Amino acid sequence: MSNFGTEQDKVNCSFYFKIGACRHGERCSRRHVEPTTSRTILLSNVYQNPRHLNPNCTLTDAELQAQFDDFYQDMFVELAKFGELVEMHVCDNVGDHLIGNVYARYRSEADAQHAVDALNMKWFDGKPLFAELSPVTDFREACCRQNETNECNRGGLCNFMHLRLPSPDLARELQHELQVENRERRRDQFAKDAFLRLGWKERIAAQEAEASRQHLPLPPPAPRDWRQGASGGNWRKPLAATAPS
Repeated sequence: MSNFGTEQDKVNCSFYFKIGACRHGERCSRRHVEPTTSRTILLSNVYQNPRHLNPNCTLTDAELQAQFDDFYQDMFVELAKFGELVEMHVCDNVGDHLIGNVYARYRSEADAQHAVDALNMKWFDGKPLFAELSPVTDFREACCRQNETNECNRGGLCNFMHLRLPSPDLARELQHELQVENRERRRDQFAKDAFLRLGWKERIAAQEAEASRQHLPLPPPAPRDWRQGASGGNWRKPLAATAPS
């Protein structure tokens, strides 16, 4: 279907396809096709903006940004544990379907599924997390372009993402750490794949070399190959009669 997920698609919800959420929820007249595999995950209603919670909030802009930076760093570091993280975004909308949503995109579908499985067993700020795979593939299409130029007249009620951004210094620091972490993860995976391609003798030699380099105890010896040992007897020859005692 050429118009799948677009506004011309009369069967599938374009908002759910673009942003992984719909203001109509289950009451929507169009289908919300939940992905069975995806590189993007959604954590619903996680970030709590004090100004959204309390109209009389007295925090200054600087204090509000510092509080958000703490949240962003905690969430970023946690999400990076589950695989090769590519990007993370936090919504600052006030609509029920988008408020506080955190989106993360991983390099592989396996990493995204690992994150969903692990995060659904965790709590954050005293509340259980709810993670799911998301159909979002392009955040440029999911974000409100008018908001980026402060021209959106719907404000926080906009149906497209209004992203809250971390401080530039924090963003650069986290991206640098992420690049180092992902580079180490790829190197470890390459070494693991190369090790698995070795024969069993080469694996033992590699383990012994690594143990010697790190002064670790050697791995237990491999099971003895019965084909290489001395014969325990000629099983084709009848057993000799034993002498009476």
